[in-house]
Amino acid sequence: MAGAAGCFSDEQFREACAELQQPALAGADWQLLVESSGITIYRLLDQPTGLYEYKVFGVLEGCPPALLADVYMDLDYRKKWDQYVKELYEKECDGQTVAYWEVKYPFPLSNRDYVYTRQRRDLDVDGRKIYVVLAQNISVPQFPEKSGVIRVKQYKQSLAIESDGKKGSRVFMYYFDNPGGQIPSWLINWAAKNGVPNFLKDMVKACQNYPKKT
Repeated sequence: MAGAAGCFSDEQFREACAELQQPALAGADWQLLVESSGITIYRLLDQPTGLYEYKVFGVLEGCPPALLADVYMDLDYRKKWDQYVKELYEKECDGQTVAYWEVKYPFPLSNRDYVYTRQRRDLDVDGRKIYVVLAQNISVPQFPEKSGVIRVKQYKQSLAIESDGKKGSRVFMYYFDNPGGQIPSWLINWAAKNGVPNFLKDMVKACQNYPKKT
């Protein structure tokens, strides 16, 4: 189990579980963005940045929850199936596990990198087995910014997974990041709209090809 104990609260884990059961879209201007291949994506404008927060709901067929959680947590394996990864590894920093992730951006844009902590919990909620992974950016001196790469200073993600009652997984994902630099917000939002469904499709393939699958 990766991550810093105590970095995430019990309440954050409970909230992710609750969204899986009942999407929390009321009380804010969440807009339906896209609905395709069993995946529904909503977005909410973050006024200070002009960017959007995203909530993703859906079913990934043929991916059992435990396998999906293992694949999501396996950074070494992600380097094999995610074409946008340039560098990805974890390192112990002052007693907590911190991940470093450099993402390839198309020319002429600079690559982005993330320094973040994450934690997985396998929970029992009223008899339902739910796998939750939380991640957020962190600043530690062991990972100084690199020349030519733009550090992402706002990043937050949560993922909750349970069985769909068959051989697949019901999934909830929350996602926000601000890649910084001089990229128009419309281009960032377009990339997120298209990138999230593609990422989930790639993850399904990764599950099917996972070498540690039992």
